[in-house]
Amino acid sequence: MKRKFIIAAIAVAAFIGVQPAASAQKTSKKAQEAVTAKIIEEGTDNNQTMVQLDYLANRFGGRIVGSPNYTAATYWCADQFRKWGFDVEVQEVGEVPVGFNRGPWSGRIVGIGDSKTAFGSGTVLHFTTPSYTSGTKGVQRGHVVREPLTTRDFERMKGKIKGAWVLIGGTNNGWPIDWGEAGENQRAIDKAYNDSIAALPRNRAEGATLRQTPALFYKEMIEAGALGIIQSAKVPITTLYDRKNLMDMSFDNLPTLPDIKLDSEQYDMIASMVDRNEYFQLEFDIRNNFYPGPVKYHNVIATIKGSKYPDEYVIVGGHLDAFDSATGGVDDGNGASVALEVGRMLSAAGATKECKPLRSIQICLWAAEEYGLWGSKYFVEHCSKDKIKKISNYFNRDSGPTVPVAISVTDAMYDDMVAIAEPLKNYKATAAYPLQVVKRQGAAGPRPTTAGGSDHAYFAMNGVPTMGFQLGDPCGYDFQYGEIWHTDRDTYQMSYPDYQEQSSTITAVFTWGLANLSHILSRDGLYTD
Repeated sequence: MKRKFIIAAIAVAAFIGVQPAASAQKTSKKAQEAVTAKIIEEGTDNNQTMVQLDYLANRFGGRIVGSPNYTAATYWCADQFRKWGFDVEVQEVGEVPVGFNRGPWSGRIVGIGDSKTAFGSGTVLHFTTPSYTSGTKGVQRGHVVREPLTTRDFERMKGKIKGAWVLIGGTNNGWPIDWGEAGENQRAIDKAYNDSIAALPRNRAEGATLRQTPALFYKEMIEAGALGIIQSAKVPITTLYDRKNLMDMSFDNLPTLPDIKLDSEQYDMIASMVDRNEYFQLEFDIRNNFYPGPVKYHNVIATIKGSKYPDEYVIVGGHLDAFDSATGGVDDGNGASVALEVGRMLSAAGATKECKPLRSIQICLWAAEEYGLWGSKYFVEHCSKDKIKKISNYFNRDSGPTVPVAISVTDAMYDDMVAIAEPLKNYKATAAYPLQVVKRQGAAGPRPTTAGGSDHAYFAMNGVPTMGFQLGDPCGYDFQYGEIWHTDRDTYQMSYPDYQEQSSTITAVFTWGLANLSHILSRDGLYTD
């Protein structure tokens, strides 16, 4: 019996002993090249980047942090990565005190008689409202007045304000009127100034200018029974969120006055009709809904653990959140969909099972980028200093839905990057717009000390290489980032399938290539400190 046990033990030991050799065979150079070839095949024949974008932009829609859309997108993305064989962490970043859910909204003009304008009854109004602002109480219809600028004017017209939509001054910049303490304090100062001008004798008041502070009598108009305020907005309409008051909200302390940002041409026509004392009404139905919090928000961190250097990393990321007057199809659906498709391609090519990378790959979908890079900041601040030093590169995509045409790198990185890019010569899409690896021009500068405009910022501030792709528009689609940036035009249709698909394929090839170098990218010449 003892002899049988010894023989069995030797057999087990022999089996265990061959395992490293088998594992090494699976991560051989030939096997790595086969994965690269399979990524390019997937990118050519089975590219699903636009499928990922369809889910993000159309199935979930606008993904403002604190909304059911954002939460649902988070867990769907996590499930996708798990299905593809990644280890997944849904990383809690923080919470907002209340939730917000944007429903449909509509507006029209009604009751026009003999108006000389281009309007007619039933004319559809083009407008948005910032996130975390009030909706209407169902369908509400009322007349229109201009806002008062002095207490005397308010007292004269406060009865007329009841049941009215109030035209306020200024031009929309995306933010709602500040209804909090800071905003009210400033309005008190401006009201006192305007009242002091109004109290002067006419000969002394001549030439004095009243302060045109929008919604100067904000709280008084609520008390008088105003239906909402309307501000002129340039098209496309920029729509942000209540940054100043969100973190002080509770379900017992919510905004109550709809804050409407109306197409400037329509605003001007309506204002002229008011000035002519024409009779008409506006009708709005705005389903801005709140729900009790706190509502937590999360990053999605998907990892393939490296077979030889598990504590070294290549990271790919984009932010999952998006403003919700549109659907976040570009900002940052174009980045998040590419990140998702990189994960799917790596899985389809065998990187999560048959041939794992030498170093770890992480694909990160960040929370609350639009609120101040909160998700990526949290991730970097909770990384150990040792991990930060071992991140080979962080790839971020958060600009236009255009295509990589170059990557600019330091002299020390150049040979590695050229070798990684070599297999892309077999990718037929690059024949139309090839990718070039170029040496960075100019001397290295110091690491940035303040956060920039996207999720690469905190990585760069901590000395991590954030070598990104230079994007171009070789097909001449004439994409203009300002048209979609935080506006009501940021939709699925604004992304270009060929550019998106090539971006995923190129990013996957570079991610896989960096993960299988014998070393992390050199940081020589990256920064001066």
